[in-house]
Amino acid sequence: MNKKFILFDNDGVLVETEMWYYQASYDILKTVNITLEFDTYQKIMIRGGTAWELAIKKGLKKEEIDKLREKRDELYQYFLQTKNITIKNVVTTLEQLSKKYKMGIITTARRVDFELIHKNRNIIDFMDFTLCVEDYEKAKPHPAPYLAGLKKFNAKKEETVVIEDSQRGLDSAYAANIDCIVIKNEFTKSHDFQKAKYFIDKFEDLKKLL
Repeated sequence: MNKKFILFDNDGVLVETEMWYYQASYDILKTVNITLEFDTYQKIMIRGGTAWELAIKKGLKKEEIDKLREKRDELYQYFLQTKNITIKNVVTTLEQLSKKYKMGIITTARRVDFELIHKNRNIIDFMDFTLCVEDYEKAKPHPAPYLAGLKKFNAKKEETVVIEDSQRGLDSAYAANIDCIVIKNEFTKSHDFQKAKYFIDKFEDLKKLL
């Protein structure tokens, strides 16, 4: 594979955080008698929507939803600091890849959560840059995030590969016309990955494929 640049998704690829974001959303919505079913959440996630749609449908006001969102963010950050979110062999694999490729992270995470996730984790040491949700105009599945990554590198699409674990992220890369490798993840196993160029079972398999 003749590539020079790698753009990584974050959640579910470099760290195992997706389940905890769902759990935090589930727990807080439950306090207002809304059950966020896993399948419903997956459908919302794929199209780039928000779990707060359920609160809007129930008739909650913006002020109420904003307070719930704050509580969800607090709970999510608690999970980030107390749960094991490490994915095996990520750091050692990145260390090897960094000898050959320039690398960056494109995530829909908020910068404040991203920095908490990567505190003392060594992953960003191998990255040329990181783009969070505040750093581009439209989120995945829109192509804007990955097009912004290309611009940061001043890279050509054909020189670049995206590493993803979700349909939303794959759709973003595909819309940007960048080849995408999908890593198997139990959390997103129901997603449609037909547009992916390659599939791998675990992160360290990148060393063989690239």
